[in-house]
This record gives sequence, structure tokens and C-alpha cells, in this order.
Amino acid sequence: MNITSPAFAENAKIPKVYAKLGGNQRPPLEISDVPADAKSLAIICHDPDAPGRDGFYHWTVWNLPGKTAEISSESLPAGIVEGITSWGRPGWGGPQPPFGTHRYQFYVYALDTTLDLPSDTKPKGLIAALTPHIISQAVLTGKFGVFDILRRG
Repeated sequence: MNITSPAFAENAKIPKVYAKLGGNQRPPLEISDVPADAKSLAIICHDPDAPGRDGFYHWTVWNLPGKTAEISSESLPAGIVEGITSWGRPGWGGPQPPFGTHRYQFYVYALDTTLDLPSDTKPKGLIAALTPHIISQAVLTGKFGVFDILRRG
């Protein structure tokens, strides 16, 4: 299974339009080679470089159809659930590192089930629920720095 973005390459800078203070748009994602038996997909965007022992969760979403091949910046498939992030609310909350350049890891998980979780589920609850159901996973890493918001593009 693979996850990529037409907006940035692996280990490349995430454009500022996707940052919290630069437009806060959700970056488009493309998912390929999903196992045929996947019932659903889940995505977690995590900043492991953020202060604190758990890093910072910028997005959690689950119950994407197993056949999902792309996610646009503008819309999400019907029936999905976006959980509570480290920002304290559901939905995408873009990069806003307090210092240096941070890594933003977009994990996609192919699951053997759909998850019966409420929308107020926090990242640790989602991770605990999905872990026993993972049949494949992939990760895409982008980077964003505190000074990137000042740059053009």
C-alpha cells in the first residue's frame, strides 16, 4: 500500500497553503495498492517532533471506503468520521510548529472492518481501536518549519 500527495513529495516541504496560518487547507492525498479485502481506511497525521511525549495530532479520520484512491482538499467521502485532534476539535488543523522544522507523518491504515467510534474520539482511542484490525499500512512524511509561513509559495 502507498500514500502520496500531488502537493508535496516524500520528505519535502509542505506548501504553506496547508499550514494552520497559511490557508489551513487539507492536503490532497492519493492512496494506491490497497489490499482487496480492506473494509475501510483510516488516516492519522502526526507531528512526532512537537513538544510533549505524544507529539501532536493534526488530523484523524476513519471509515473511508476501502476503495478510496484519493482525498481532495475540498471534500471527503460520505460516511467518514473525523475525530478530535490535538487542536481540541475535529477536522484538519495544519502545521504550526513552535520552533524549527517538524515532520508531518500521514499514516494510512487498511482495516479489516469499519470502526464504531463516536466523532469525539481522540487519537489514542482511535489508535487503540484500529490497531487489532490493521491489514496494511503506509506513511508519507512532509516537512514544515516555523519560518516557512513567511516564504512565498
